[in-house]
Amino acid sequence: MFIKLSKIYKSYTSGEVKVPVLNGVDTSIDKGQIAVILGASGSGKSTLLNLIGGLDSADSGDIIIDGLNIASFNSDQLEKYRRDYLGFIFQFYNLIPNLNVEENIRVCQYLSDSPIDCNELINVLGLDEHRKKMPSQLSGGQQQRCAIARALIKKPKVLLCDEPTGALDTKTARDIMMLLEEVNKKYGTTMLIVTHNNAMQEMANKVINIKDGRIISDHVNEAPKKASEIEW
Repeated sequence: MFIKLSKIYKSYTSGEVKVPVLNGVDTSIDKGQIAVILGASGSGKSTLLNLIGGLDSADSGDIIIDGLNIASFNSDQLEKYRRDYLGFIFQFYNLIPNLNVEENIRVCQYLSDSPIDCNELINVLGLDEHRKKMPSQLSGGQQQRCAIARALIKKPKVLLCDEPTGALDTKTARDIMMLLEEVNKKYGTTMLIVTHNNAMQEMANKVINIKDGRIISDHVNEAPKKASEIEW
């Protein structure tokens, strides 16, 4: 397995109260899969993504990525792991407002010894006519495309997506998911997508449902649909 989580527990302290968030999570994801993590707000799905992303630490358990147990990493090792392995896409695009589209994308290319060609990404993501525009001149969908290109340019092995279509209308959300599907096929990027949108599970290779910090179902989708075929 490319990603394997074993007996993951995580809690936060609020005053003198310890609030459990993840309660013994076990799951695995193969290399090149699109995995969707479904759950309501507060279910623990974003916390799970943050642990895989090395942005937070588990109370106990193993988080093994490509043979590396990042649960035992120190801060320097986590920094190198994030640089070498991960790309992040968020619901809100976090573009640098005083850089144009091309500049926003190129910001991350220097984190890799073998980045994807910027012009290739701009073409794949349909941004060629917008490359010199500033973020304020773009629609929400165009900003998300730019954010996706920025995350991909360093050729990450794992792309972590936290509600990537949450701020978009239905048509634009469908277009973004079609693009992620194309990226997965073109570059073989393993993708973890956290969402509350049940439609996304139809295009996923792996579907993980989480509720109250526990995985209530975890299955492989033997016949995923194309994003273009789904009722969004």
